[in-house]
Amino acid sequence: MEAEFAGAVQRAGVPGASIAVLQDGQLATAAAGTLSLATGVEATVDSVFQIGSITKLWTASLVMQLVDEGLVELDQPIQTYLPEFQVGDHLAAATITVRHLLSHQAGFEGDIFTDTGRGDDAIARYVATLDELPQVFPPGALFAYNNAGYVVLGRLVEKLRDQPYNTVLSQRLAEPLGLTSVSPSPYEAILHRVAVGHVEGPDGQVESAPFWAMAPSNAPAGSMLAMTAGDLVGFARLALNQGQGPDGARLLGPGAVQAMLTRQVDLPRLTGMGQAWGLGYEIDADQPTLVVGHDGNTIGQAAFLRIVPEAGLAIALLTNGGDPYQLFSQTVSVLLRDLIGFEQELWPAPPAQPTAADFDFRPCLGRYVSSIADFVVRQDDDGRFWMDRLPKGLLLEMGERPDQQELVPLGPDQLIQKEPIGGLYPIFAFLGDDGLGRRRYIHYGRVVERAD
Repeated sequence: MEAEFAGAVQRAGVPGASIAVLQDGQLATAAAGTLSLATGVEATVDSVFQIGSITKLWTASLVMQLVDEGLVELDQPIQTYLPEFQVGDHLAAATITVRHLLSHQAGFEGDIFTDTGRGDDAIARYVATLDELPQVFPPGALFAYNNAGYVVLGRLVEKLRDQPYNTVLSQRLAEPLGLTSVSPSPYEAILHRVAVGHVEGPDGQVESAPFWAMAPSNAPAGSMLAMTAGDLVGFARLALNQGQGPDGARLLGPGAVQAMLTRQVDLPRLTGMGQAWGLGYEIDADQPTLVVGHDGNTIGQAAFLRIVPEAGLAIALLTNGGDPYQLFSQTVSVLLRDLIGFEQELWPAPPAQPTAADFDFRPCLGRYVSSIADFVVRQDDDGRFWMDRLPKGLLLEMGERPDQQELVPLGPDQLIQKEPIGGLYPIFAFLGDDGLGRRRYIHYGRVVERAD
């Protein structure tokens, strides 16, 4: 790994990266490149990178500790513990359970990144802003990745522990696991060698991101948690050792770990989202071998974690720009194949000769609307499919601009983008029936409802 990793990082155009492999208690690590193109500081195995949405596994673990202690029941409405929780549909809010939130089945819009300040009350104040969020589908009906839902879970942890989220994470997970680099905020991260994210600048060149972390209000969903790759696989020991820490102390019960790794909801074929979802964990495969994990993205940083419990294997890859998906395919996918014979399904690409002749896509055409963007799916006179993405609200304030992308057929009720974005080709699945023979939802990991 040490011999090959640096070359893979360079080929993928990634400024800097770190990788760790834990198998049967043995740890191997490697790092290459630079932490910041502006400073030229070398990436080393003790460098910390942001892990983005992999933080959701930490939040889920904190919730399952509450379940173990009998303080929370998975199938009780979240309002049992957070009576102040509210979304636009009050009837739906009263039936959304802890399990719905953990498995992304709550059904309300979830890409909400409101900045409510830097105080210890940031998460509580954020949850108070959700009272008008649209309910896209009934709780439990579908999977739709939901950042806001995990902030609600973080608030649940805060309220029942009577401590700020970051304090609970440190005291109940990082410290008992012996993880010394775990940095819940920039204030801890600055004490380490810190990776800076990189984005594409106005001239098309890769440059350092304009800021390091997103809003503290989204911390339980993954706005700023950072650590080394070695400490990330150290966290994975919970899944490998049935909830036991390195000293034998039990941080999660075996039943809680098993529940987290068991499929709760199946997914349509989507780009980079796995086959199913457990309680927190993405499930890439569960037959014949269980492979779980999570990915994460922040401002110019991307992280990947894969865990194979029966093989005692965990792999973490942390990056700070470039094409992280190419690097994943050249490292994590290769390691999974060579170590346990698992062929990771890589990111889908458009078929070489797509044709719409075999499928009727007329029920998929139309306008789908959310509070942050509208999606118009149409077919031109030449038979080609297009998606017009029209940002609004917060996305418009953040500088997003309307764009148009060609889509090509992938299968029945599935279109895939012809050109990649950030190295990936998004798949759009069309689900449900609106009562008029048309598809009710467009699904790309998030779910957006038809409006026309």
